[in-house]
Amino acid sequence: MRARVRAWIEFLGDQFWLRPALVVLACIGLAQAAVWLETAHIAGYDPSSPDANWGWAGGAEGARALLSAVASSTIGVAGTTFSITIAALTLASNQMGPRLLRNFVRDARNQLVLGIFLGTFAYALMVLRTVRTVEEETFVPHLAVSGAVLLALVSLGTLVWFVHHVATSINVETVVDTVHRDLCAAVEARTRDEADVQPPTEAPRGGPVAPADGGYLQAVDTDGLADWAHERRVVLALRVRPGDFVPRGFPVAFLSAGVEDAAEAVGRALTFGRRPAALQDLEYSVRQLVEIAVRALSPGINDPMTAGSVLDHLGDALCRIAPRHLPTGAVAREGRIVLVHPVTDYDGLCDAMFHMIRQNAAGSVHVLARMLDVLTRAAEVERLTSRLTELGRHADLVLAAARRDVADPSDLADLEERHARFLRVRTGAGRSVG
Repeated sequence: MRARVRAWIEFLGDQFWLRPALVVLACIGLAQAAVWLETAHIAGYDPSSPDANWGWAGGAEGARALLSAVASSTIGVAGTTFSITIAALTLASNQMGPRLLRNFVRDARNQLVLGIFLGTFAYALMVLRTVRTVEEETFVPHLAVSGAVLLALVSLGTLVWFVHHVATSINVETVVDTVHRDLCAAVEARTRDEADVQPPTEAPRGGPVAPADGGYLQAVDTDGLADWAHERRVVLALRVRPGDFVPRGFPVAFLSAGVEDAAEAVGRALTFGRRPAALQDLEYSVRQLVEIAVRALSPGINDPMTAGSVLDHLGDALCRIAPRHLPTGAVAREGRIVLVHPVTDYDGLCDAMFHMIRQNAAGSVHVLARMLDVLTRAAEVERLTSRLTELGRHADLVLAAARRDVADPSDLADLEERHARFLRVRTGAGRSVG
């Protein structure tokens, strides 16, 4: 249940309208409160004591003109900010990939900027409707009008900041750094300080379980499934992990023994959606970074420097993983394994990081050399022999690609020297383990 709630909260973060709507509602409430304070004679304009007046001290016609100006200008600027946001999204989609749009849409700063302008517009309208002239029994909410002036000044400052924010947010280095920070947070959350229990050599292959829903698996309530399997004294083996697309009716699990409510229990523990989510998927941010690099290596863009920057950030993630343990996918209760589920292992993580970039480098000496340097740095901090072997496999693949695609003998000699340096570092690390 907690996994489903967290997936729902993440889904709400993807809704561009949510935060602006909340800001608009808050501004409407603020306008109502400011008018009520004055009608209740708690605060506001007092003709008998001008020194005690709060803010606006003009008449009804002036208040109406001011509120009308604030409302019309802020709604116009709100349309401008929305247009700028759409232009930034289009640019990001064309140059960095459509899957990066999620990062721009989820950006709370963009949402709050739009909310401030729309909220100021709603505030001015709510106050404007309370202003009455002499024919209508004069009433001017001086405190509320002063609030409209303050919100207008806040909107002015927000507009200047928004232009700066958009100009920096579409910079590819800023995007790479933002996705990298998401990847670092995922590494911290999805890895362990201590090694998990080892899964059994053979998973159960009993009765298949197929949930009623389908789509992209976004979250799995492993604790709930483990408790359910423990109560019924069975072993449950999941076949899918967050990030996988599950066709409707596909058997996602096997049980060691038949249980009547298995389909309902598995259905409650799995959260599906129309798109992948980063909630429990360690490779989600990796795929985003790789997409940026692959786009940069395309003939239409041809930007190997960006691909090299992505490789540097991927290498940093590997160095962060070095002292930690990846989950094994086995969950035990009272010393007995009750749940086995697929997880991202080190080999799969390295494949997701390097395969597509190497395949699209197409003889780019800069990218291949940077990849060897990244693998060398990761091998220098890594101490597990199995991980060093995996890094060595990718270094060998890079050298094979260089020998196939690089025509300049001097460039090829440089890459071979970098590969030899990697081998020396890996050999030293392996001896330190021994």
